[in-house]
Formats: sequence, structure tokens, C-alpha cells
Amino acid sequence: MAKSILVITGDGGECYETLYAVHRMREEGYTARIAAPSRKRLNLVIHDFEPGWDTYIEKPGYQVESDLAFDDVRVDDYDAVLVLGGRAPEYLRNDKRVLDIVREFDAQEKWVFGICHGIQVLASAGLAKDACVTAYEHCRVDAEAGGGKYVAEKQAVRHGRMVTAQTWQSHPEFYREVMACLAE
Repeated sequence: MAKSILVITGDGGECYETLYAVHRMREEGYTARIAAPSRKRLNLVIHDFEPGWDTYIEKPGYQVESDLAFDDVRVDDYDAVLVLGGRAPEYLRNDKRVLDIVREFDAQEKWVFGICHGIQVLASAGLAKDACVTAYEHCRVDAEAGGGKYVAEKQAVRHGRMVTAQTWQSHPEFYREVMACLAE
């Protein structure tokens, strides 16, 4: 039976992270379903780095349909959850439904994956506490405020049943680890 992965994002989610995740999961024969605050066409963004800027810039990205709303998520239907980055996590971390979903994956000892700003959701849900994690460097304070030990020198970090990564530039290291976990 093919594994099923719940992908959490919303408007302002990182475009490349979203498309890469869904395509990479499908490539392996897994089912990836995108969950968002509501079932709709999501406006994704591109975060990139430009010379002379102190932080990333944001441009409009592709749009993608969410498959289901957070209210319709049944954790029992999935083998893992993947929380994507972009700007979406800054508001999703305040959504009780998202926090409950992520906590339930952890409680059921299922895989929890987070990339880039996704740590904001994981930390808000209490999953970073006492864990070694990584994320986009400017989310370090979120990881540490959530009780995590931030690892700067690795693109992807596995701690128990959780894998975190720094940015979309970490895809090779992150998905190598994610696929190894899903194969266990």
C-alpha cells in the first residue's frame, strides 16, 4: 500500500518547496495531499536571495489547489506530515487546527517533517522542545524559543521521528533523509 503524506501550507507558502514536495512524493509512488485553511486555489510565493539585500525577497509564484481544508484532515489517513516554509507558517502557527494536527502526528509516532519557516509551526506545537532542529537561519530564534537546539552546520537534521531542513536549497539533503525515513 502506498504511503500517504499530508502537506501543510497556505497562501504565502513557498512555491518551490510546495511543488518539489508534491512531485518528489509522487515520483516515489506516494500520495501527497495539500491541506490549507480552506479548500481553494492557493497563492504561493517565491523566496529568493538577491545581491545587496540583507534578507530574502518575495515574488508571486505559481498557484496550486489545496486538496482539503484543515477541518477535514484525519491524521489516521496519513503516514507523515510535511510542514512547508514560506510566509504561510507565520500565520498557520496561530491556527489551533494546524497545531492539533501536527501534535497528533507526533502523538501517534508518525513522521513529522518541516522545512525552512515550517519550524514556526513545529515550535508553536511544542515539537521543537528538547529536539535538535534546523531551519532558515532567521527562524533560529523561533526554534530556540520553542526549546529546540538549533543546528546551523547541517542542511537537514533528523531527531527521532522528526526531520527539519534549512531552505529549498537543502532539498537534496532533506529529501534523502525524508525518503529514508518513509522507507523504514
